[in-house]
Amino acid sequence: MTFRNKLFVLLAAVAVLAVVAAAAVLRANDRAAVRDQARAGGPPVGAGRVSLTPAGPDRIVFRNMAWGPHRDELSTVPAGRPGAPRTASGVKCLRFHSAAGTGVCLQAEHGALQDSYRAVVLDTALREQAHYALAGIPTRARVSPSGHLVAWTVFVGGDSYAGTDFSTRASVLDTRTGRLESSLEDFRAVRDGRTVHAKDINYWGVTFAGDDRHFYATMATGGTTYLVRGDLAARTVTTLRTNVECPSLSPDGTRVAFKKRVPGLPADAPWRLYVLDLRSMRETPLAEARSVDDQLVWADARTVVYSLPGDFGADLYTLPSDGSGSPRRLMEAALAPAYLGAPAA
Repeated sequence: MTFRNKLFVLLAAVAVLAVVAAAAVLRANDRAAVRDQARAGGPPVGAGRVSLTPAGPDRIVFRNMAWGPHRDELSTVPAGRPGAPRTASGVKCLRFHSAAGTGVCLQAEHGALQDSYRAVVLDTALREQAHYALAGIPTRARVSPSGHLVAWTVFVGGDSYAGTDFSTRASVLDTRTGRLESSLEDFRAVRDGRTVHAKDINYWGVTFAGDDRHFYATMATGGTTYLVRGDLAARTVTTLRTNVECPSLSPDGTRVAFKKRVPGLPADAPWRLYVLDLRSMRETPLAEARSVDDQLVWADARTVVYSLPGDFGADLYTLPSDGSGSPRRLMEAALAPAYLGAPAA
């Protein structure tokens, strides 16, 4: 064997050993992360296939917050067994929602100097169909009941809804045509029959009706928040009521669950949860005494789901939507749930 051949064999052997060593390190790190997660008391999570197909047994897909190798990944459990071991997808999202086989995943892209963000439209197999650069930090995401429309909200100034010094941008995408309304601020705002001319208008927390035309959202201007009803075809929003934030439309389209600022509460925790009947405009306070900074999700026609801070960052809780009962923790270490097989708005 020539010297050149011997050198080639030696280099090949070194490369193989390097690959084997790297794989061993990765396996060891993975096992260590799982042990750390178990020691921390987190729910069991394992890699597997996650689908957004709405057919079949009802499931919840959510952002897994448990410490370990699958933190921040979209994961799933049976809706009837929320404490079951989780199946993680490998797809990481900061915010997420899904309906009718369409998903929206708001992601961070970590750069050398600073992070950037993007909205990714997913198919049933979590494959990317399109992506859009975001102008700020992701905070809300919604998919219409048909899966044809997607919305997201980002902070473009400030970092919390609790204060008053913030700016948001809400966008709506038609997945059928690719038409993107990059900012609802381009729509005509109508209050008491008159067009609102104000430079400080902000929108956030879009939720869709079932007709692929109308939506509800929060509009803020002059220090007041409004529930607005939007019309995508007319490119207008019309105010309906004051002091409504982050609306979530019920599956039958008749009620809105929302958070409301209550006088006398601390400035950094000012909200209580309510449900508004859109026909009578009657509010029902929900049985949650803590301040909730979230856009609620309807698990079904009678139950809402929301997040509160927990040991792993966030836990999910449920409440009856009629004001009865008391809060019940649904899942620990979870955020941004979507119920598959159930109507979504």
